[in-house]
Amino acid sequence: MARLPGRPGTRAHEPIPPLPARARQPRASRAAGGQHAVQGATSSEWAADADRPATAANLAYARLKALILDNALAPGSQRLESELAAELGLSRTPVREAMVRLEQDGLVTITPRHGMRVTAVTPADMREIYEVLNSLEPAAAELLTRRGLAAKQLAPLADACTAMERALHKEDRHAWAAADEVFHLGLAELCGNRRLAGMIMQVWDQSHRARMFTLHQRPLPERSTAEHRAVLQAVMAGDSESAREMYRLHRRRSGEELIALIERSGVAWL
Repeated sequence: MARLPGRPGTRAHEPIPPLPARARQPRASRAAGGQHAVQGATSSEWAADADRPATAANLAYARLKALILDNALAPGSQRLESELAAELGLSRTPVREAMVRLEQDGLVTITPRHGMRVTAVTPADMREIYEVLNSLEPAAAELLTRRGLAAKQLAPLADACTAMERALHKEDRHAWAAADEVFHLGLAELCGNRRLAGMIMQVWDQSHRARMFTLHQRPLPERSTAEHRAVLQAVMAGDSESAREMYRLHRRRSGEELIALIERSGVAWL
């Protein structure tokens, strides 16, 4: 069965590549930033947490998480704590703290004296991940609708829908994926339940590589784009039942489509 480059269990000796010069904004600032936040956003730019100070441990966490989500640290690769510290230019203590947080996120596994191993995601894992998202995200849509937020407060979601529509017209899949991420995570942040939002974001991160892997295998996401707009319209109309049900159907359909593509590709892990 085929699999992506980078055999599980092997160690990547290449130096950690540098981050883009542009500062990475935390999730909350992306969601609050409206259309300008959507434009130019990349997947790894969601790595930093909104309310955490720029300590060495937080910087190490953001840097390593971005590299894992963007596949610069390949699934299955093993890295020693001392290697990571040297390549990041940090002491081992903040790197160790970052590794523990990444393990809590489900992105790595820590082995004593062997450092961390980047977790590989199988098609079976993706099925479980989408089952979780299918339970959590519709609840967030219902909670958000019940909050009765003003149109100005919902502007980041409206801007994300507009950005998806523009990207679809240009057939720019990467811009569409960035706007899609802004919509989903922005909706979670606005739902008013921080614990629910945190769980959604953690599981979303675990699915990131699979979404990027299938990005160019899927048809142009016309249906998903329309479904996002319909969910937003239900939220703005105060129809919590419709918002929840439409989100549930959207999540189930898109998850089944993604998993089917992965299974047909023959990839054993991502």
